[in-house]
Amino acid sequence: MSKKFTITIPEAKVAALQERLQITHFPDAPEHASWGYGADLEYMKELVKYWRHSFDWQATEAQLNQFDHFKAEVKGTNLHFIHQKSTNPNAVPLLLIHGWPDSFYRFYKVLPLLAKDFEVIVPSLPGFGFSDKVAMNSAQTAELLATLMHEELGFATFAVSSGDIGTPIVQALATTHKELVSAVHLTDTGYPAGSEDFSTMTPAEQAFAGKCQQWWFTEAAYNMLQSTKPQTLAFALADSPVGLAAWMVEKFQAWSEDGIEKAFTKDEILTNICIYYFTDTIASSIRTYAENTRAIYATVMPKPAAKIEVPTAIASFPAEAVPVVEDWAKRHANVVRFTSMSHGGHFAALEVPALFAKDVTESLAKR
Repeated sequence: MSKKFTITIPEAKVAALQERLQITHFPDAPEHASWGYGADLEYMKELVKYWRHSFDWQATEAQLNQFDHFKAEVKGTNLHFIHQKSTNPNAVPLLLIHGWPDSFYRFYKVLPLLAKDFEVIVPSLPGFGFSDKVAMNSAQTAELLATLMHEELGFATFAVSSGDIGTPIVQALATTHKELVSAVHLTDTGYPAGSEDFSTMTPAEQAFAGKCQQWWFTEAAYNMLQSTKPQTLAFALADSPVGLAAWMVEKFQAWSEDGIEKAFTKDEILTNICIYYFTDTIASSIRTYAENTRAIYATVMPKPAAKIEVPTAIASFPAEAVPVVEDWAKRHANVVRFTSMSHGGHFAALEVPALFAKDVTESLAKR
C-alpha cells in the first residue's frame, strides 16, 4: 500500500552541508584548462560560491513537494515515486525512468506539460534518491517497476519512456512483461559492446559504432570505474560535497548541447546534487553499474538484450553522447517512429522540456 511522502531534510543536515562548503579545498589546475581536463576549476568555484550564498534548499524542497510524492514497499524494497494524476479520464499511464547522474528531478519541467494526456509515474530507481539504498541490475529493477505499476497502482497496461541506464530496464520490462507495456519511447537503444559482427552492419551503423568506440576511450572512464570498483570512488564522493558536485557537473557539461552554463540553471544543478548528498545515495547509485556488469558477464559469452517487440518511438537528440541512428535502433526495437530531434542532449527532459514532452505526446498519447 503506497503512502503519501513529503520531502523533509532536517535543518541540521542542511547546516552541516554549509559548514562543509565553507572549508572546501580546491585543487590546482593547468592554466587555461577550462573543461579539457574535467570539471572546470573556475566554474566549480563559482558554483560553490552560489551554493553557499544563494542556493535555498528550503525553497527547493517546497518546489519539489508541489508534486504528489509516495512511497511503497515493493517486493521488500521501499520505492519513492511521483504519481501525478490527470483530469483527462482517458489519460495514458506513463512511466518515466531517469538515469545517472540525474534523478527523478530530471522530469520536473515536463510533468505539467504531460498532464493533459498522461497519468505520470516517476520513480526514484532503487539505490537512488528517496528509495532504499540497494543497488540492482536492470532485470531486477524491471521486476520492481512492473510490480509497482501493475499490482501496486493497478494499471492493466502502461507506456514507458527512458534512456541511459533506463534503456536496459525498459528492454527488460518490454520483453518479460510485454503484456503490460503498451508502447515505448527511448532516446537510445544501447550501444555496441564490441562483440558484434561489423560485416552485418549498414554503413550508418558502422559509423555509429566507430563513434561509440571513440567516445568510450575519451569520455567513459567513469563507466569503467563505476562498473568495476565503485566502492573505492564512493568514499570520496560521499565524503566531499564538492567532489560529488564535480563528478556530476562534468557529465552535465559534456552531455548537453551548449554546455552546462547555458543548458541548466545553477539551482537545477544543485538541486540534483543535493538529492544525492542529502539521501547519501551516491554509493548505491554507482553500484548499479557494477550490478549490471556482473549480470551481463555472468556467462562467458553474454547474450545481447532481447529485441523490443512492443511499438517503439525513438527520439535521437543531436548532443547525446553518441546520437543513435535508425538502422541500429531497428536492430533492437520494433521502431514505428524515429525522430532526429532539432536540438537537445542527454538530459533532454530537463534541457529542452517542451521538445521532449511534445515528442512523448505525439509518440505515446494515442497508444
